[in-house]
Amino acid sequence: MYTLQKFSITSEIRATLRLGIPLAAAQLAQSLTAFVDTVMMGLLGSQTIAAGGLGAVTFTILLLVSSAIVSAVSPLVAEAYGANQIQMVKCVVRQGLWLAIIFGIPISLIVFYGKSLLLLFGQDANTVAITEKYLQAIAWGVVPAIAFAVLRNFVSGVSQPRPIMVIVICGTFLNIAANYVLMFGKLGLPALGLAGIGWGSTLSFWSMLIALIVYINSEATLKKYNVFSKLHQFNKQVFGEILHIGLPIGMLTAVEAGLFTVTTFIMGMLGTTTLAAHQIALQTAATTFTVALGISFATTVRVGQEVGQKNVKGSRLAGYVGISLGGIFMAFMGILFWLMPETIVSLYLDINNPANTEVVNQAKALLKVAAFFQIADGIQVTAVGALRGLKDTRIPMLIGIFAYWCIGLTSGYLLGLKLGFGGVGLWWGLALGLAVASIILTWRFSVVKVK
Repeated sequence: MYTLQKFSITSEIRATLRLGIPLAAAQLAQSLTAFVDTVMMGLLGSQTIAAGGLGAVTFTILLLVSSAIVSAVSPLVAEAYGANQIQMVKCVVRQGLWLAIIFGIPISLIVFYGKSLLLLFGQDANTVAITEKYLQAIAWGVVPAIAFAVLRNFVSGVSQPRPIMVIVICGTFLNIAANYVLMFGKLGLPALGLAGIGWGSTLSFWSMLIALIVYINSEATLKKYNVFSKLHQFNKQVFGEILHIGLPIGMLTAVEAGLFTVTTFIMGMLGTTTLAAHQIALQTAATTFTVALGISFATTVRVGQEVGQKNVKGSRLAGYVGISLGGIFMAFMGILFWLMPETIVSLYLDINNPANTEVVNQAKALLKVAAFFQIADGIQVTAVGALRGLKDTRIPMLIGIFAYWCIGLTSGYLLGLKLGFGGVGLWWGLALGLAVASIILTWRFSVVKVK
């Protein structure tokens, strides 16, 4: 079990990295799946990468929001673990699994019938027709993906992130292999095209969930929590606490992801070329963001564990260390974006093909903008993680609404559409929104009381 230790900046950095590196690796592996999906879409042409990107963004935002809500399991488990409360740990996990099913089923239906939603947002009918096949395939993976998020938060909350890393990496390789087989019709199977990528993701989600369940039931340090027994028992108080903490987290995630999703829809209205360039730049930025997200998860756990031990100074230090590590990593990524935009774009498209020239040029311009907001993105996501460790989620939600929508989307709309800067203007709006969020959220962590 967790034991109270002396704390210093050096020891806290080590503790955060012990958690953060495996969690970041797991997040990066998951983003690699999306990256490979995008590359494979590109092999079928700009039309397919635009349609696939539209479907991926639609699915991802719904999965992100639902996974964010159940991520309330993490600070609750971490605090209970820090206080050596085994019964509370198992109760939180069980109620988290209840929540995964309650949210997963309706979200699956929304994804499956996502065609109507996309048409409502003014997307091209021909592009949506291709997107629909992808959504109907990946919809079957929603419930296992959310349930896996619950168990992932449990395992990381008790300071055992390595099995998560291993399982996610294996699931990533399975997804890539399944994509290749199903998309191009190998091993005697029919070529499913974009739909094959959706089925590959579904297979991966189910496989990772089953693997993590098997591991939890076989590993002695996790098996003792007995989280899968008496799953039928419903604890109204704990379930309510998960919702109390998780709903604002989900709303904040929806607000942030919604900023990028609405921007994607607007890009689609500007044409297939702009949408394709946006998808390339967005996928690249999302890949680096997942590492910062892993650090954020570790920060939540570290802060929560220190809160459970009633260590106010230790919880504050854990938060500042996590925020610093997130910002430093993303600063390095921003430098790469600025210095190597053409190399990055070449990973997605043949930059020597004249047919791709316009997409390549637009994608390079967007990556230049992304270089500026990398550090702000790293700071804001880890600041949110630190605040979650304190179970402070409602005020950060309001901060997110203000920064992402009132500042980010509004300025992006004005720059991109009203002032004629197009996709680049929309992305400068994203940058401004993230910068404002990073400043206010960090200030919030510095003043909020540790309970």
